[in-house]
Amino acid sequence: MTETLKLPVLPLADSVVLPGMVVPVRLDEPEIRAAVDAAESGVDARRVIVVPRLDGRYAAVGTIAVLEQVGRLPSGERAAVVRGEGRAQIGSGVTGPGAALWVEATPIADPPVTGRALELAKEYKALVVGILQQRGAWQVIDSVQQTTDPGALADLAGWASWLDTEQKSELLAEVDVTKRLEKLLEWTKAHVAEQEVSEKIAADVREGMEKTQREFLLRQQLAAIRKELGDEAGDSGGADDYRTRVESADLPEHVRKAALAEVGKLERASDQSPESGWIRTWLDTVLDIPWNTRTDDSDDLAGARAILDADHAGLDDVKERLIEFLAVRSRRERKGMEKVGGRGSGAVLSLVGPPGVGKTSLGESVARALGRKFVRVALGGVRDEAEIRGHRRTYVGALPGRIVRAIREAGAMNPVVLLDEIDKVGSDFRGDPTAALLEVLDPAQNHTFRDHYLEVDLDLSDVLFLATANAYDTIPGPLLDRMEVVTLDGYTEAEKVAIARDHLLPRQVEKAGLDPSDVDFSDVALGMIAAEYTREAGVRQLERGLAKVLRKVAVSLDSGTEAPVHVDADALVTYLGRPKFTPESAERTSVPGVATGLAVTGAGGDVLFIEATAMDGDPGLTLTGQLGDVMKESVSIALSYLRSRGLAGDLAAKKLHVHVPAGAVPKDGPSAGITMTTALASLASGRPVKSSVGMTGEVTLQGKVLPIGGVKQKLLAAHRAGLTDVIIPKRNEPDLDDLPESVRGELRIHPVADVADVLDLALEPVAVSAAA
Repeated sequence: MTETLKLPVLPLADSVVLPGMVVPVRLDEPEIRAAVDAAESGVDARRVIVVPRLDGRYAAVGTIAVLEQVGRLPSGERAAVVRGEGRAQIGSGVTGPGAALWVEATPIADPPVTGRALELAKEYKALVVGILQQRGAWQVIDSVQQTTDPGALADLAGWASWLDTEQKSELLAEVDVTKRLEKLLEWTKAHVAEQEVSEKIAADVREGMEKTQREFLLRQQLAAIRKELGDEAGDSGGADDYRTRVESADLPEHVRKAALAEVGKLERASDQSPESGWIRTWLDTVLDIPWNTRTDDSDDLAGARAILDADHAGLDDVKERLIEFLAVRSRRERKGMEKVGGRGSGAVLSLVGPPGVGKTSLGESVARALGRKFVRVALGGVRDEAEIRGHRRTYVGALPGRIVRAIREAGAMNPVVLLDEIDKVGSDFRGDPTAALLEVLDPAQNHTFRDHYLEVDLDLSDVLFLATANAYDTIPGPLLDRMEVVTLDGYTEAEKVAIARDHLLPRQVEKAGLDPSDVDFSDVALGMIAAEYTREAGVRQLERGLAKVLRKVAVSLDSGTEAPVHVDADALVTYLGRPKFTPESAERTSVPGVATGLAVTGAGGDVLFIEATAMDGDPGLTLTGQLGDVMKESVSIALSYLRSRGLAGDLAAKKLHVHVPAGAVPKDGPSAGITMTTALASLASGRPVKSSVGMTGEVTLQGKVLPIGGVKQKLLAAHRAGLTDVIIPKRNEPDLDDLPESVRGELRIHPVADVADVLDLALEPVAVSAAA
């Protein structure tokens, strides 16, 4: 049975003494001094029990230690040297002499050594020796090598600097030698791994510093050599300057890496090499791009709408789309959500409509409403794919593409970029620019747009692209599919008068050098210029008409006429001559065989007269007027339909001639089908077509009327031409929702599904025809 000892407690804060350790202890605390005094009194062979005190609490296991010596340190402080002998379990407190704390201590003997403990001891010894060899502690290595007892070897860990106090306290409390060695192995291996990582990092840092210092020294030597050679203005200073500019610039990491690689090439390039010039140009381009500069979008929806309304009348569809764009971004920002960016976040709008409706000027208004920079990229006539994507740097005179140049010109990564006249882009042996635009205008791809000149990814997802075009036909389908199409179909006469009064007239008054008080335009005069002197979907010719009048007013004022000069309907004949456009439908359709159709051209909607006549001779069909294949087929379909229904009369036995005036203008498309059918039916029956009726729609052999496109533009053209009745396909009724109320109220629109209904509506009654 193990003997219980009565020993004074020597507490150590944040320190652990393991068996076999000889350590000095400062007598700087009353409890320590009392324990040393009690041991010196000779009780129990100068022994104490050293107990770790962690976080103010005594451990349950301590170390029985012998007080070897008491003296003073060189600093004058008293200290005692204690030698640990073995572990002891601390029991209850007892009374004893002096002021020390006395407890009962039961010695703990190490269990018998097992084979597992010997294996662990061998592995641990090799690990410790390796650590000590790196530190050069050869005397300690000898002491470790001479220790054969596994328990004693484990207790040597009390000297290990890589173990903390809690770990050493845990070792002291562990009686089983095997478990003690397992814990030591785990902690020591973790320390070795940590040391290896730290050493590798230190080595990398040291190597990097040495490389930087070496490069700096070599550059200084190169500069000195060039100075001696009289080439002080050589490439070295420039390369250093570029390196400084790149390192201080706010560049994305992948761009910075590419730029530093080019700076390295520049530093190695010789003075005579043309590559140094190319690299400088490339670096200047990269440094000029505002990689991380963005303007803040306006979140004032009412203010944005006011700007759009003040700059342009009408165009509600595109205004609504832009207000929606602003509303979504401001709502996300108010909710603390990150700004929309990256894949699928780009906004690409395509404004398609006739000339003069304000597509190009709308881009500047959009930029002002959003609070963004504005850049216009003219694409009309561009034939080289490199104009969009840039040239490879291997070519002499290589430049980045127009998209990169636009971003650089804007000075921000989120401008409004107007791609003007996208339908006028051509293609030849140099490539197809519209194909290069596929990536630019695809919201799912343009966050990683790669210009051939830059060869680094450029994020275009924050750019608001506006593309303008006059017609869909020449825009490739895949490109059109990547854009949100907003159709601008032209203005009504009332809208033109409002635009002229609020926008065009003040601008032209200023250009003519006049004051607003010098001239007074009546609304009737403005309406006449829009309706009788110009006939267009937009307002460009209207503005030219106003400019012409104001120039003559300026001459009149300089000739002595008193201001203000009144411009009314009667005065227009003096200034502009007689009206150029008067209703002609009644005159053209006064004879059988002529019908009024409606068409869409690149300039907007227009009326189209179809003329048919029959003459004696060999049966046949002649078509004139530069008709395309589809339009020629429509004539054959119309004739076949009338013959199958017995409505062709004696046309089958005669020679037919169908002509579409304005023969110098190519025409094609299926929408004149019912117009041709009506013209041939009028010729066969002798019943003229009503002069107030215009029509559009595709016809089939069964007499069905199929839907067509451009309904709004055609109805606006009918309104401008003075027609009051318009026949459209039944399936185009939903398109009427886009028609202004003012126009819809002045037109009688007849949706039809069968050609028989067209003929009933369009042809004059038989009685009227006979009376005529």
